[in-house]
Amino acid sequence: MQWRDEGIILAIRKYGEYDAILDVLTRKHGRHSGIVKGGLGRRQRGNIQPGNEISVTWRGRLETHLGTYSVELKKARAVAFLYSPSKLAALNSCCSLLCVGLAENEAHELLLDGLLAFLDTLEVAEDNILNWGPLLVRWELGLLTELGFALNLDNCAATGVTDELIYVSPKSGRAVSQEAGAPYHDKMLKLPAYLTEDGQEVVMKDVKDGLKLTEFFMDRHMLNPYDKKITQARRMIMDYLV
Repeated sequence: MQWRDEGIILAIRKYGEYDAILDVLTRKHGRHSGIVKGGLGRRQRGNIQPGNEISVTWRGRLETHLGTYSVELKKARAVAFLYSPSKLAALNSCCSLLCVGLAENEAHELLLDGLLAFLDTLEVAEDNILNWGPLLVRWELGLLTELGFALNLDNCAATGVTDELIYVSPKSGRAVSQEAGAPYHDKMLKLPAYLTEDGQEVVMKDVKDGLKLTEFFMDRHMLNPYDKKITQARRMIMDYLV
């Protein structure tokens, strides 16, 4: 069997002495793995870094087999972040979440397009997490939505009002207004204003609250039911929120 597709490298693992196994988020075949012969050799090593945009040809006897990849580099995205540790951490976080969150061979074109859009913005953004942190939170919300676990942040779960939404219910994943949530404020998750209002000035605490919000629901819906944990790459993002 053989097919050709395009996508982004999510992870690379050593296989034997010089070969590598790539996890790739492809457009038509979803998250898919394959062996790259000589992938850890000097000639190919720079092309098969997580975050790089590639075209691949997969060959195997059966669709269920691991098979082999032939790789053609389309855009070396990883190299753009080599001198920005926080941006590189964001790239690695996104790739790691897709590795653990997506089932194999299920197409998710919206997630691929969303990741490409985020990386385009990340590449040109100033090297300050306040400039792109809110977009990372929105991307993670999009990941939850694509997997069927969308949060409802449009109106208050208790009263239906659309203003003063400052909490999220950990039970329902719905927004809660300041007044309705006051008696339970110590049990609520914080809802950053930039997720409900435009033009809000963002401070570091807002980014932290957004990442804590998405991590809570990724743990609950995407990871814990399958005995998985939040990835180390995702946790490292918090090291830059100072």
